[in-house]
Amino acid sequence: MHQTTGKSLVGLLLALTTAILWGMLPIALKVLLDVLTANTITAIRFLVAAVMVGIWLGVAGKLPQIASLAKANVKTLMFIAVAGLLSNYIMYLSGLNYLTAETGQVVIQLAPFLMMIGGVVVFKERLLLWQQVGALLLVIGLLLFFNERLVQLITQASNETVGVLLIIAAAITWAAYALAQKQLLVHYSSKQIMYLLYAAGSIAFLPVADYAPLLTMSVLQWSLLIFCCLNTVVAYGAFAEALHHWEASKVSAVLAITPLFTIFFAQLLGWLYPGFLAPQALNIWSWLGAALVVLGSALTALAPQFVEYRAARKVRKLQRDVF
Repeated sequence: MHQTTGKSLVGLLLALTTAILWGMLPIALKVLLDVLTANTITAIRFLVAAVMVGIWLGVAGKLPQIASLAKANVKTLMFIAVAGLLSNYIMYLSGLNYLTAETGQVVIQLAPFLMMIGGVVVFKERLLLWQQVGALLLVIGLLLFFNERLVQLITQASNETVGVLLIIAAAITWAAYALAQKQLLVHYSSKQIMYLLYAAGSIAFLPVADYAPLLTMSVLQWSLLIFCCLNTVVAYGAFAEALHHWEASKVSAVLAITPLFTIFFAQLLGWLYPGFLAPQALNIWSWLGAALVVLGSALTALAPQFVEYRAARKVRKLQRDVF
């Protein structure tokens, strides 16, 4: 089993870096969607990530062996991972066309929750009591977040309803990708898997992208596009490095606050530049709902660590009593 370095501060800073970058990402994407299609943004992000990660692996002499894909089980898992991640990217972006950045980031928090459920079903993992509590808080938080629009979302077909459904679908496909990737780690490293996924995404989306708007984009729009491309590589790189120094459950708990960063940056940007981006008006119940979503996500991530900590304490106590 992988052992962390124990550099908790480094792990915390790297996890915070990932949370901040992922918190800013939907705001940048929301602005870009005014000039570029979802297919175009996705194609460029995948291409840049594939090139950067490919160069990294090539220099290190660790490019993945394609021959391993000939195995039936590897081929099936890779297909699920590719289909899941590509669907996640395109449906999340398509959903953002109808929603604010804040709403999109809160709803996508369903993804790690669904991955946890998938772990119980597929890998026969045990769902702990506090994980069940966290899941309940997450659902309650989502309902509170949409308190003013909940009836309309359910009873009336609107653009916002379409957006929410698309991002829920994006969360489902991300969970499928994550579960497939977990099993693929038997055959490839995480960087090798991401390289193969980015390459597949480039092949899938480059032919259907519309490049004409790139010629008329402003410096700000180009800057946002470059930020989104680098975000894909840097955020995932910081995430992987955080796991090297810190426990996975603690990293996941920090990442649970990502929606709060999105809400904060959207509100700050709306205050500094009122004409650039209109932040979502949130009442007290929506703020409470966002907080519960964060708390629920953190609980589901930290529950296994808490149980292991208590078990270790009992073992140490027994050892002291015996000796």
